[in-house]
Amino acid sequence: MLPSTFGPARSRAPLGLAALAVCASLLTACDAASDALPGGGGEEPAAETTGVADTAKPALRTSVRKGAREVPVDTVLRVAAKAAELTEVTVRHPGGALPGEISADGTRWTAGDRLEPGVRYTVEAVGKGVDGSTVRTRSAFTTQALTLDEQTYPSVAPLDGETVGVGMPVVVTFDLPVTDKAAFERNMHVTTTPAQPGSWRWVSDTEARYRPKSYWKAGTEVSVDVDINGVDAGNGIYGQEDRDIDFAVGDAHVYRVNARTHQMKVFSNGDLLRTIPITTGEQPAYTTRSGVKVIIEKFESKTMNSETVGITGADAYNIAGVQWAMRLTYSGEFIHAAPWSVGSQGHDNVSHGCTGMSTADAGWLYAMTRRGDVVEYTGTDRPMEPDNGYGDWNLSWADVREGSALR
Repeated sequence: MLPSTFGPARSRAPLGLAALAVCASLLTACDAASDALPGGGGEEPAAETTGVADTAKPALRTSVRKGAREVPVDTVLRVAAKAAELTEVTVRHPGGALPGEISADGTRWTAGDRLEPGVRYTVEAVGKGVDGSTVRTRSAFTTQALTLDEQTYPSVAPLDGETVGVGMPVVVTFDLPVTDKAAFERNMHVTTTPAQPGSWRWVSDTEARYRPKSYWKAGTEVSVDVDINGVDAGNGIYGQEDRDIDFAVGDAHVYRVNARTHQMKVFSNGDLLRTIPITTGEQPAYTTRSGVKVIIEKFESKTMNSETVGITGADAYNIAGVQWAMRLTYSGEFIHAAPWSVGSQGHDNVSHGCTGMSTADAGWLYAMTRRGDVVEYTGTDRPMEPDNGYGDWNLSWADVREGSALR
């Protein structure tokens, strides 16, 4: 959905001046022709009747009244035939054509998308009457105008074409709040090959996540269709744009960390590849969380400053160039190379909460790891929070389904 007033675009580049001029000329042409468009339409298509015995006069009707203004963008346009069969329907606006489909019996055309804001649409339909005559209708209407502050844009993770780990949730983030979550969720679809059960869960008014019941199967192909363009989000806000994302699930990487034995076991597709000596958070001050965590992002080198996670005073640190860092939580837990603690790895927990290992082991792990790979922690009494990163796997399946707006 394009903004209908000028100003800095929040989610896409603005149209160039030449494009605006073309749009303006098209709008002028539509305005000039609209008064000459014969025919009309009803508020809603009349019931259709067809067949040789029908004596009614053939007619075509459009669901939006001719000349209507401020038509809501969540309108689904329809054209209906009475005592006739539709043969062609064309709906145009300055940005192109509105897709749609004629029903198998030819009695109805239905738009395949909702409407754009602040746009003039022209409708032309042609049909064949049961008496053999040709019947036509032509009309035009204008949709409501919306500013960017009245449209919410969806950002989606994973990225299109990305290959992720078996624990990666689908994360849809909206830049303005969604009040009518059920309306949006009804238009957000996830399709998988092979098929696997899953559910959306609303984390907040601006974030929804989709998680399968169990970890994704290795090799799964996933298609995400966020079909919310023009959908009413509530409080005068509408969906701004549809998003279609396809991603793949790679090998099943599951890393199991035991804070008591100070070991990480690295599994790929069920096979143990390596057991790595590690150190986790010093207890009780910096206890590492137990539970299921998921790799959020990776850095070949990262500066780690304790003040960003609230550690100050005598325990503060600021280390530049920490190698092979993989984030596990929003609150600052990472897996990373920790050459300064090699003597404690495999024996003691001495970190500020991160999982440290030798540079060689960290580099090997980093090379095989993808966003969405799973790290399962045991051995501490501090639980992992479900929304501190991609912690969705710390919720039961019942709790995940409870978070759906369609439960």
